[in-house]
Amino acid sequence: MYRAPQTCLARLVLVIGLLAALMVIPTKSAWAGPKYAAIVIDAQTGYALHAHDPDGLRHPASLTKLMTLFMIFEAMDQRRIGFDTRWRISAEAASQDPTKLGLQAGQTIGVREVVLGLITKSANDAAVVAAEGLAGDEDSFAVRMTQRARRLGMSRTTFKNASGLPDPGQVTSAADMAKLARAIMRSFPQHYPLFSTTHFTYGGITHQSHNRFMDWYDGADGLKTGYIRASGFNLAASATRNGRRLIGVVLGGQSPGWRDDRMGEIMDASFARRTPTRSLPEIQQASAPAPVRTPTRPVTLAAAPVVTPPPSASVASAQPSAANGQTGITLTAPPAAPRNAMSRAPAPRPGWSIQVGAFADVGQARRAGEAAKRLAPTALRSAAIDVQRVGGSGRDADLLRARLSGLEPNSARDACRILLQHRQGCFPVAPAVGLQGVAANVTR
Repeated sequence: MYRAPQTCLARLVLVIGLLAALMVIPTKSAWAGPKYAAIVIDAQTGYALHAHDPDGLRHPASLTKLMTLFMIFEAMDQRRIGFDTRWRISAEAASQDPTKLGLQAGQTIGVREVVLGLITKSANDAAVVAAEGLAGDEDSFAVRMTQRARRLGMSRTTFKNASGLPDPGQVTSAADMAKLARAIMRSFPQHYPLFSTTHFTYGGITHQSHNRFMDWYDGADGLKTGYIRASGFNLAASATRNGRRLIGVVLGGQSPGWRDDRMGEIMDASFARRTPTRSLPEIQQASAPAPVRTPTRPVTLAAAPVVTPPPSASVASAQPSAANGQTGITLTAPPAAPRNAMSRAPAPRPGWSIQVGAFADVGQARRAGEAAKRLAPTALRSAAIDVQRVGGSGRDADLLRARLSGLEPNSARDACRILLQHRQGCFPVAPAVGLQGVAANVTR
């Protein structure tokens, strides 16, 4: 039968249109999208329990600020700065695109406010202030960030700025971001509770955390969100259940809700499994720092949940490297005790423990334990003060952990809640963790 050319052409256009529509309709098997990558690792072992293109290059967006925070915490451990150090705000910093705190050029801002502005508001102006304060300018700081990332085993990561604002050369991978999150927890557990901050007030304005994943996921207690158009919606998160901590990274989410839901799904699945899919290279620790002096002003935080740091086959590398940067208790160090003064002491009491810091000598560590008992007398009524040498070599060789042992699980968690309310660093330690990798050098 003869068909008019116009009719054939119209039908051809219709068929092509239908085929094109089918090509763009997402299917269940294509939910990930071209930017999506994810990984979940066991914080103790570094083994991956879930992975989807974990080494694929992506843009980190504001997950970049995790590296900026790492550099700040390391400078604090090296006593180059403290929470009360004040940095000048340059015109370059003040001119950054949102999100930001609205800093004014020519004024100054404290390191404490910079840290909380990075964690909660994801403030780009605060990121540049940190970069300039630590390295003179942002370009130099980005070079240092990349060099430090390489030392942490982040072989796929290159930083071009301190904030994560768009730059085609600023790239990372889900696996690298997991390594960074793990390094923060292992190197700076005394600062990790800051990542659970839900709001922060600066200049009379209260800034709410962008991390809504913590609001609903059982056991979640921190890290960071990120977004630029080229990256999609990113999230690095950590959660603890039944004494087991996992770290998850989702890159390239389609929306904040989709990203958070996906993180919940892969974290749930990972908590349910024990068999690793692959391992990550061991995190290299920071160079030897000096203890951070106690700040004179407390950090203004919302009530923070109890933080259980990742246990490790080498517990030494997972413990605080300095006096706790959040405590409101001033500890004065007496003359250091001889190293062999601890060798004949008994082992820690069985049960749960809490750790309240790591210090340079026995007297300082014991006073931290005594101060904790005064702040939480009911929960710690029966606790014994244990001072444990971290052991190992390098940065941790001369550190002493202050723990209170012989606790029931509820008492340990109650004590930490009380101590955190008093700005005293604290985390509970399960029995298996408390005895794992600890040298016999212990005193009470």
